Amino acid sequence: MTQYALEVNNLTKKIGKKLIVENVTFQIEKGEIFGLLGPNGAGKTTIIRMIVHLINRTEGKVVINGHDLDQSFKDAMGEIGAIVENPEFYKYMSGMKNLKHYMRMATREISTERLNEVIRLVGLEQSIHQKVRTYSLGMRQRLGVAQALLHSPSILILDEPTNGLDPQGIREFRDYLRLLVNQGISVLVSSHLLSEMELMCDRFAIIEKGKLTHISRMNESNDMSHQTKQQVMFEVNNTEQAFNLLVTQNLGEERKVERGYLYASMDRETVARANQLFVSNDLQVYEITYIKTSLEDLFLEITNKEKKEESM
Repeated sequence: MTQYALEVNNLTKKIGKKLIVENVTFQIEKGEIFGLLGPNGAGKTTIIRMIVHLINRTEGKVVINGHDLDQSFKDAMGEIGAIVENPEFYKYMSGMKNLKHYMRMATREISTERLNEVIRLVGLEQSIHQKVRTYSLGMRQRLGVAQALLHSPSILILDEPTNGLDPQGIREFRDYLRLLVNQGISVLVSSHLLSEMELMCDRFAIIEKGKLTHISRMNESNDMSHQTKQQVMFEVNNTEQAFNLLVTQNLGEERKVERGYLYASMDRETVARANQLFVSNDLQVYEITYIKTSLEDLFLEITNKEKKEESM
């Protein structure tokens, strides 16, 4: 049986009569970045707080690298490195002194070699002896990741880690996470920034009003053309003639001509038939391009579907 970095089963949180999180279940594979997506207030932070035991669960089970959080609490928590809110440090102390202070409080013994390894890993070698008050927000985030990694956890849990970062800082942070994953660490990250998560994650789950409504691999969301109808762009030498041919043969949906290109929604088989139709009518076909479904498009499609079903 596969041992996941994190298993969450039927996670539920109820406050009074209000259901905040309802029966959330997912698994995170070893060496992947898994995203929790959803609007503010959807329940992402509540899920993370239950996983790291900052708040109690009403129901559900959490298993971290094979350790049940209820049965082996110390071992399970030892597998987690987390930044649930913005990392806080003693600003009058250097980054190095802050990390050494954390080392003294850690439940696991941490060697100097491990300390230096983590500093290199997050790219703070040149500034680790500077006082934290001189650090940019991005540098403080990296110092927070270093602190979370010191005790060699199997999974890193991050709640809205790119809040406040500029575009360069976000890209650097994303690159650091990928470096960690390449070394075998798993990452659970929550965010409402869909475009950023699309670049960062291997798999993702959508949380809507405390419920998990969708889960898939990122490349599945970006390549829907193999399974469903998708918008396709044709570049041909006579778009008006090509458009009329599609209408006459009733090929595709949502057909339109825009900026010299022909667009239509169709599946793969229909694309092949359309191409054959154009060529047989002496049209020059220069390019056929699938307009890939973005994570934002998929998110809006799923959440709007949920809203329609609730209103019925």
